[in-house]
Amino acid sequence: MLGEHELRALIDDPDRRSEVPALELAEAFLARIEAVGPVVNAFISVTPEIARADAQRVDSSRAAGRPLALDGLPVALKDNIDLAGVRTTVGSQVYADRVAERDAAVTARLRAAGAVVLGKLHLHEFVYGVTSNNPWYGACRNPWDLERIPGGSSGGAGVAVASDLCIGALGSDTGGSIRIPAHLTGVTGLRPTYGAVSSRGAFPIARSFDTVGPLARSAVDVLRLLLQMAGYDPEDARAVPGRLAQPAVGLRIGVPTGEWFFGDLDPEVERHVRGAAELLRDLGARVIEIAIPDAAAAAANDACSTITRAEAYALHRRVYHDQPERLGDDTVRRLRLGEQVTGAEFADALQAMHEWRQAMRTVLEKTDVVLTPTAATAAPRTADSETVSTTARLTRLTHPFSVAGMPAVSTPCGMTTSGLPIGVQLAGAPWADAVVLRAAIAFQAASDWHLRRAPAVFTDAG
Repeated sequence: MLGEHELRALIDDPDRRSEVPALELAEAFLARIEAVGPVVNAFISVTPEIARADAQRVDSSRAAGRPLALDGLPVALKDNIDLAGVRTTVGSQVYADRVAERDAAVTARLRAAGAVVLGKLHLHEFVYGVTSNNPWYGACRNPWDLERIPGGSSGGAGVAVASDLCIGALGSDTGGSIRIPAHLTGVTGLRPTYGAVSSRGAFPIARSFDTVGPLARSAVDVLRLLLQMAGYDPEDARAVPGRLAQPAVGLRIGVPTGEWFFGDLDPEVERHVRGAAELLRDLGARVIEIAIPDAAAAAANDACSTITRAEAYALHRRVYHDQPERLGDDTVRRLRLGEQVTGAEFADALQAMHEWRQAMRTVLEKTDVVLTPTAATAAPRTADSETVSTTARLTRLTHPFSVAGMPAVSTPCGMTTSGLPIGVQLAGAPWADAVVLRAAIAFQAASDWHLRRAPAVFTDAG
């Protein structure tokens, strides 16, 4: 059985993974999930039989001289993404017994490409919040400090990757639900271009913004997953026909002026994020200042909140009115906010969304990548994290890129003096997912923040 150090070496060096049979690698991750998983509560369901069957198919393809693209990559799925024959709870009592009849589109694509599915991951109830403190499945814990939140709603995905319980994870991102956990747990997470990855078989919260996207330690693995996930799905009403753009030679990195993206930050966050911009400059990128009006960014942030609240309420209004006792208190409060959104307010939010998209098109004529902090602070303490206010605080810098339909990746760029990860957010034009990942890959090739291990789940963290 592979030990912690051998497993770490395979995670950090993709070229070595083919040296180990897929089944042996899957068994090693299943053993680590059993040993370490309860510490952080990252999984709702573990699927050893499915993992072994997936791995055996990969090994058979290898033996026949037909290695698959992902070649046994161990992954786990946020528990709003369907896996045939397994519960999709959406983190809720309401769907606790719902068993998926078939794989979600992204699940099917990854398994066909040779991914090995280890299980279903913890999340905020109804994928609607950033704490991942779930009333039915308990609190998902940040491995860097078990008394702090891991972010959400894809908290289990960030924690599983940060704890080496899988190499890749699938999350979903409405207003920041992949990027926030990536930032708070010290991993890499991509919100793809809206519509580039099928959402069929993934339970929504706000259809205007929802995306499914990958998380991993390295941006290289995130890109590998994305290339297998992306592609037009004619059965998905939200799918958008298009092609991922190829990275250009020489990147322009735009750093916003003004207060919205760089005001009211923890000083350590600002120092490390600006340091990331300087490292990219040293690597050959052209770093420039770009003007993004604070009022327009604030309007985009508000539009994301208003549209998400209204669409979440529309989706869950029956259970909210008929069976509120089956919902957590914070979910009830957030759905009540959606109930209060008027038609005029929703229409105004849609107009703000369109105006913001036009404004960002103008910005992206001058730069290839917009660089900002992912969030203003490192991970808050669980005891201090009331859902509504904490969500507002942590999503202020991710909401605008959701509204614009842009791809955005969060990659680790530093640590606080108290030992908590900090992420930098890199966003690009629609379909420029590979462009922002190219910037993240270059940054990671010159730094090691994404390779740091958390003390709660490693014998020799560092």
